[in-house]
Amino acid sequence: MSHSLGLLVARYTRCVSRYWKGTEVIERVHGNVSGLRNNHLKRLSNLYRRKVPPPTTVTIALARAMAEISREIGRGVVLLIDRRGRVVTVAVGDANDAPIPQRFGEVGSRLSGLRLIHSHLKLGGLSPDDLTTLFLNRLDALVAFDTLSSANGGIELGQAHFAQIAPPTSSEEDWIVDPPTQLGYLEQGDVLERIRALEEELTRSRKARDVGSSSEERAILVGLESGEGTFEAESRLAELEELTRSAGGKIAGKSLQHRKTINPKTLVGLGKLQELVSLAYHEDADLLVFDRELSPGQAREIESFTRLKVLDRTQVILDIFAQNARGREAQVQVELSQLNYQLTRLSGRGSQMSRLGGGIGTRGPGETKLEVDRRRIRTRISALETEVDSISRQRSETRKNRRRGRTPVIALVGYTNAGKSTLFNVVSKSNALARNKLFSTLRPTTKEGWLPDLGEWGAKVLYTDTVGFIRDLPDELRDAFRATLAELHEADLLLHVVDAAIPGAPDRVDAVNRILDDLDLDPPRYIVLNKADAADQKVIIQLRQRYGASVVSAATKNGLDNLKSELATQLNQSGVHSTGFSNKKYAYSGFITSAD
Repeated sequence: MSHSLGLLVARYTRCVSRYWKGTEVIERVHGNVSGLRNNHLKRLSNLYRRKVPPPTTVTIALARAMAEISREIGRGVVLLIDRRGRVVTVAVGDANDAPIPQRFGEVGSRLSGLRLIHSHLKLGGLSPDDLTTLFLNRLDALVAFDTLSSANGGIELGQAHFAQIAPPTSSEEDWIVDPPTQLGYLEQGDVLERIRALEEELTRSRKARDVGSSSEERAILVGLESGEGTFEAESRLAELEELTRSAGGKIAGKSLQHRKTINPKTLVGLGKLQELVSLAYHEDADLLVFDRELSPGQAREIESFTRLKVLDRTQVILDIFAQNARGREAQVQVELSQLNYQLTRLSGRGSQMSRLGGGIGTRGPGETKLEVDRRRIRTRISALETEVDSISRQRSETRKNRRRGRTPVIALVGYTNAGKSTLFNVVSKSNALARNKLFSTLRPTTKEGWLPDLGEWGAKVLYTDTVGFIRDLPDELRDAFRATLAELHEADLLLHVVDAAIPGAPDRVDAVNRILDDLDLDPPRYIVLNKADAADQKVIIQLRQRYGASVVSAATKNGLDNLKSELATQLNQSGVHSTGFSNKKYAYSGFITSAD
């Protein structure tokens, strides 16, 4: 009894599944099978029964069988053969129509363990698609042979074209293509010996790169300019470099693409993705980091195409926060941020849902398991939000006690890594953690200090070191750190610390001011230009004229006396004395204006 196949599926995804015709079993045939007759499908399926001697690239008999079917159906035929000589995939179409397993080779192998054999209906050698498929999938080898029509209407086998990927240190190209040859030569040659030689060269290249290197992940940074200007795009990419290094990564390369419109599927174009894969291969990198937040769909598409680990800017920031979280308060807020980010990114990840490295709801494929994961995450989020509310109430009580003590509070705010903690340590004679890394401070720290000009004999003040800001601060972080940022509402003065030594300081000042405005903060603000010892003096003069700010070097302690005098003046003009009362005037960029 014959059965209808029902082949009504789209190109590139369609296949003929295993089915029975009498006692015969037709194996799956992938690719462009639309419109093929049952006889052709059966013959294609029978190719699974073929086997070639392991050292042989392809036999003439197998190539002829492929060529005959290919000529009859007017389409190419593609086979994937493993190192034991077994046919593991049969497809119709071009080289990129054959689904290739992510991992088929031996443990520790740098290659896939599969070679691709492809019949060509047109002369011209290997196509760009052939070579791209070879490289992206790390195939052991790729062979394409020409199929010709003989004068008597039969089939002739033309020249064969052999290619392998190139070792990263031996060539600027991504592949090595042999001169055209005859199939008989490939049938007699030992392809396994060539594969072993290539594997050894890849291993040597890897070991040579590993000598003297650390265990840091090697990352390729990807920037996108789509209308905001080259300077802004390069500034974002430079910031992403700082973030990646702070997260513990090593920068293996950077790439910036200019596009008028963003590709909704992969953010950047497919040509750029191929370029990134090549760059990652030659630089031995296994991580792509994008300067934009990726949707779950975009991340999946990019990972599927490149076979590389993919992160976006928000994930890097969350990772830095997780590394720097000290104490229960910071840990709770970081975990809440991670779970909120992860919740919308569970769908569709299948068996690879492990973005939190073993956290709640990150294991197991299937929709049922996915729903269980979501419920667990939501339950955990609810518990963490309750704990954050408790932390917020505790901090509120602490702030009330401070107000009863009538001591002025100066909160240090600013862009991350602007030197806030170093300045905080100097003015309060404290020893808070201060490192040349982004987001070293996550938990607010308050210490006493003195301003000699505040009151007749000098007056006591409280300095509060706060978490650094960054442009486009992820909403997950802003929401989770609301208890921490509430400290800023109770301050009498916000001391905005600016890194004067970094290019684009005004843009960072604007980014911080936008965040402070979004938080509806009442306290006046005063700008201090830090890192004067490392900054260009012409830039210092321009920034000082622009903002009316003080200039200090927290590292060398230069300018601190002038800063303390100016802080006392700012508090006095705001109506804040040693009594601690304030009339809540605003100061913008060093200048004070009335609140109403």
